[in-house]
Formats: sequence, structure tokens, C-alpha cells
Amino acid sequence: MRLTALLSMAARVVVPKDYRHGTNRPWTVAAKMQNPPGKRRRKVFVEPLAPEDWSVLRGDTVEILAGKDKGKQGKVIQVFRHRNWVILEGLNTHHRYIGKTGDYRGTYIVSEAPILLRDVALIDPSDRKPTDVEWRFTEEGERVRVSLRTGRILAKPVVERRDGIVPQQWKDGPKDTSPEDTLEKTYVPSLKTLEEEVMEKMGIVENRRQRRSYWY
Repeated sequence: MRLTALLSMAARVVVPKDYRHGTNRPWTVAAKMQNPPGKRRRKVFVEPLAPEDWSVLRGDTVEILAGKDKGKQGKVIQVFRHRNWVILEGLNTHHRYIGKTGDYRGTYIVSEAPILLRDVALIDPSDRKPTDVEWRFTEEGERVRVSLRTGRILAKPVVERRDGIVPQQWKDGPKDTSPEDTLEKTYVPSLKTLEEEVMEKMGIVENRRQRRSYWY
């Protein structure tokens, strides 16, 4: 496991109670514009779904059950658990202009719109048809997704990060920091200054002391 993975696990974003989640990350400028301080937006009711019951993961292949692209299959590229949304690559698209100014109509782009989780179904790899799934435990104690129609196990997808690294296949190299070294507590509180600690580390003996300084 890399140090960046440990730091990302430790980071948690705290948002107000009435915050309205969208497709933008809460710390981005677009999300702050949609949720400006002091403005209360219309409450959105989301069907409660426990984290352990969430069955669709990024990288899964699903089929759309409702909407203009009903019956089409696609790959999940984004998941928004706060709104029970998923985004499929190249499906449920909408067209719009961005960067519009007074004398320029903007750039015409195509982007994928989110789809509700209940409007998609996972694909059974045995027959390439949609199926309902259920979380179960194997004899080894591993929690897996099982197709209710065929009983086949649906393996978790292997997702490649933006830097081209697959976390499940990553092997630590000689320059990677191990989790044990990362979590090891090496700091010892001391009343010495930085210069005094460096001198002690290097074995430099100095009996003189700096005059006290005060900041006002």
C-alpha cells in the first residue's frame, strides 16, 4: 500500500447538514457555486441505502432498465453514493454549450448524465443478461456478489487509476514507504529548539544559550 492511499483513507470531507450533493466534488469551485454560504436549496430525498448493501462498483458492466437508452449496456465510470447515482461511459448523454460569452456561442460538448441506481442492473458474465445480485460469504469468509438467477459469483472489477496504476496489482518497490514505517511514531516531544536538536544529533557541544526573544 502506498503512502498516498493511506493519506486518502484518513482524509474526510465535512459538509453542512443541508448540503446538496451533485456530480462535483465538495471542495471544487463548481460545487461551492452550487452551494454558496447562506443559501438553502430545495431538499432532495434520497432512498436510504446502507454502504454494505451497495452492489454496483466503478468498472462494472450494467444494463439500463429505464430511459432513452433502455436496453443498452455500458461501463460504470463514476459512482455517487450520496445521491444513488451512477454514470455510464457514453450513455445517457446530454448536449450543452460551455464558455458562452457575448459574441461567442460557446463550445458544444457531450457529457454523460447520472442515472439512478434502481434504473440499472448488473450483467451476469455467463449469459450477458441483467440480473439481481446479493452479497454472500464464501467458505473462505470472503464477501462476494452472487447472481440470483444463475448463482455465479460476480467478481469485483479491477479499476485503473489516472496514473495507470492498478491498486490490487501494485507491488511495493524499494523506494515505497511501507505502512509500518508510515504509522510508526517517531516524534519525541522536546522543549529544545531545532538548532539544539540538530546539534545534539550531530554531537556538537555548545554551552552558550541564546537570549530569550519575545514576539509582540
